[in-house]
Amino acid sequence: MPTPVVLPLLCFFAFLAGLIDGMVGGGGLIQLPALLLLLPEVPVPTVLGTGKVASLAGTSASALRYLRGLSGVPIRWRTVAVAAVVAGCFALLGARAVSGLNKDLVKPLVLALLVLMAAYTFWRKDFGSLHAPRLHGRRELWTGVGLGAAIGFYDGFFGPGTGSLLLFAFVGLFGYDFLAASASAKVVNIATNITGLAYFISTGQVLYHIALPMAACNVLGSTLGARLALRRGTSFVRVLFLVVVSGFILKLGWEVARG
Repeated sequence: MPTPVVLPLLCFFAFLAGLIDGMVGGGGLIQLPALLLLLPEVPVPTVLGTGKVASLAGTSASALRYLRGLSGVPIRWRTVAVAAVVAGCFALLGARAVSGLNKDLVKPLVLALLVLMAAYTFWRKDFGSLHAPRLHGRRELWTGVGLGAAIGFYDGFFGPGTGSLLLFAFVGLFGYDFLAASASAKVVNIATNITGLAYFISTGQVLYHIALPMAACNVLGSTLGARLALRRGTSFVRVLFLVVVSGFILKLGWEVARG
């Protein structure tokens, strides 16, 4: 049973994770380490399931806030919906593949990808500043299928940085600006979170007395984060995206160096 101080701390970190995730994704970089550190006696699958409740609640809240605030920017719903459905299915496949593959082999590849993402975003000063979708028709749809399959499998198999990877993909591949990309990324991320959470609930790996208060705090943080992003605009989100991706690079770089 957690000590009385643990739950308030977890709620604080859930709020902070939601705040970051609501703007550019990457809240898991804060929330998951906090859960692992503060619940050392809890099995890892139960920690993941408990955190997934908070993540899903927060991501859903920030997605709604983005969709309300982006009334002037039409979301390409057919592409986003297809990517979300495919991502949800492949997230389940990724979760099942965990037992048969070594996740440590993925870390150097993800690290290299994050470095390239950060370098490209820093170099292209106009990256994500304009909303100018460049794909149409079947090409756009099949790109959405490919994105959903790749990111969904990654999220189920490994997970960290999924929101940031989706954000970069919607800007780089589809030509969205950072705000429209954030909204689209969150819709897809909801699908992968639902798939993962369904698995954890079905196997009884959720501590609801911890998950529900954390979910409420994550929703507060995510809503505030989305509101700040919408108010401050694409340039603010771009800078914060670079900060969060740099955090992932440092974290994964440390793990790879230690390994």
